Amino acid sequence: MKFRCWLSLVWILPLPVLAEGNVSWSTVLKQEKDWYGTGAARDIAANVMLYQTTSGGWPKNSDMTVPPSEEFLSGAASDHRAPTIDNGATTTQLWLLARVLTATNDATLKPAVRRGIDYLLESQYLNGGWPQFYPLRKGYYTHITYNDNAMVNVLNLLRSVALGQEPFSFVDETRRVAAKTAIARGIECILRTQVKQDGKLTVWCAQHDEVTFAPAWARNFEPPSLSGSESVGIVKFLMGVPDPSPKVVAAIEGAVQWFEAVQIQGIQVDDTPGADGKRDRHSLPDASNHVLWARFYELGTNRPIFVGRDKVIHYDFNEIERERRTGYSYLSDWPASMLARDYPRWRAKHKLP
Repeated sequence: MKFRCWLSLVWILPLPVLAEGNVSWSTVLKQEKDWYGTGAARDIAANVMLYQTTSGGWPKNSDMTVPPSEEFLSGAASDHRAPTIDNGATTTQLWLLARVLTATNDATLKPAVRRGIDYLLESQYLNGGWPQFYPLRKGYYTHITYNDNAMVNVLNLLRSVALGQEPFSFVDETRRVAAKTAIARGIECILRTQVKQDGKLTVWCAQHDEVTFAPAWARNFEPPSLSGSESVGIVKFLMGVPDPSPKVVAAIEGAVQWFEAVQIQGIQVDDTPGADGKRDRHSLPDASNHVLWARFYELGTNRPIFVGRDKVIHYDFNEIERERRTGYSYLSDWPASMLARDYPRWRAKHKLP
């Protein structure tokens, strides 16, 4: 099977000169532990603090291995300065700063980390969910956002804060307690938004209405549906609950049963260029036993659906436009390792029958 996951980034800064060791922003959290004590790591941390907004959060899609531009600092690039949890923003910066602080004991980083944690705590809805942007922006951005693991990224970070785990062991007790409360509310939101079909628990939409909790539209190609991607991160987060309640256990079991029921076999995703030599992607028949899942499943029917920028729902991946076929991940094996490895370990750990 020829499959690659493509991630589109919008760079708002000039082409950077990467920090020492050619560490890019996309790999800044993938370095060996010792790297976070280096001068290169400290330089990037200094840049990161310059990008922090007055609210305490960070914008997305900026290469923070280089200092912000004058345009950014002046506020002229206002559309690209909005703090968010989308595309790993704010959580990535906090993990980096905390790791550098732990490695160097540089106390000058603490205020930025504290403000960032406060931003995450403040931006949570009373119902336990998180919007994509805070302060709130009009549109689908106000929805409870599981999309691209945004809310799960926040919950995983706050879990480390609440437990006083490295690299957040320096965080004060008041913020630890607040993080613990936020996590409890977040879990309640997750349980409340899990979709039921015919009385059975299934999974989640990539975004849910913040008032009604119903699955909701985001971008034109992200319809109200059941997510075969984002739901994996939610289940794995729930598996990390140390003493799961019967409701949490039921949520995990329901989701796993749904994942097993909606497996797709008989197709492969092929990245062979088109007749014009340009990049393309199609689904083709596959005689192997390889299993895929769709990014979106139709509510009520569980049929895989594919939507382009025209907002029209198709049941055949090949019917949507080339730009979306190649620019978004509609089919992959997201739940595979969770089902094969994490789920059996979780059941054994909690001695479930």
